[in-house]
Amino acid sequence: MTLYLSRLTLKRTAPTAALMPLLDPPEPGQAADAHHRLMWSVFSDGAARERDFLWRSDGQGRFLTLSARTPAPNDLFQPHETKAFEPRLNAGDRLQFKLRANATKDRATASRGPKSHRRDRRVDIVMDRLHREAAPSGGRSELRDRIAEAAASEWMTRQGADRGFRRITTAVESYSTINLGRRRRQGATLGILDLLGAIEVTCPDLFVQALARGFGRAKAWGCGLMLIRRVL
Repeated sequence: MTLYLSRLTLKRTAPTAALMPLLDPPEPGQAADAHHRLMWSVFSDGAARERDFLWRSDGQGRFLTLSARTPAPNDLFQPHETKAFEPRLNAGDRLQFKLRANATKDRATASRGPKSHRRDRRVDIVMDRLHREAAPSGGRSELRDRIAEAAASEWMTRQGADRGFRRITTAVESYSTINLGRRRRQGATLGILDLLGAIEVTCPDLFVQALARGFGRAKAWGCGLMLIRRVL
């Protein structure tokens, strides 16, 4: 499987700079929507095209993408920096990772009506635990930080179980929420975890396939791309 890792940078010339408030707005929800459209501007080649790429914003008009095809040139961007991504991995290799993820899980809930039954509802792993634990007076932010660390570690362990790796360490750089607005899924709110840590490869083929698919949900909105490098 040949993939392509690319760095895309918006031009700073006058015509593009004039559009910067629209292309890279400061409000996170608006930025996610604008960046989503930008990525499709370099990867779409027709109305029937399904997404076959992952991306993340690195701030200041810079983006990283992992894709099955090379991104097309675009007048809004500087020439793309692209290289083949063909990691040669063996079982037992240890890697450092960096991942922005919308981490969720299914939670059973009771439906309403005379024939009530259990159904699964997808929930954000941090907010779900936060709602179920009482915060001490004035300590909600500290509780959220602790919960985010614990929930992220458990989530990464579950991810690795069927994606070819074993979690060694997980740290949460940040946790935030963004609202995509009424146009997107009736005001959907996404929880975003920025994670880093170390993993051990257990099944190289399975892990590379997982890298190509991405981790978690909200991949259309800049989540799921895991960046890796070997532990020296």
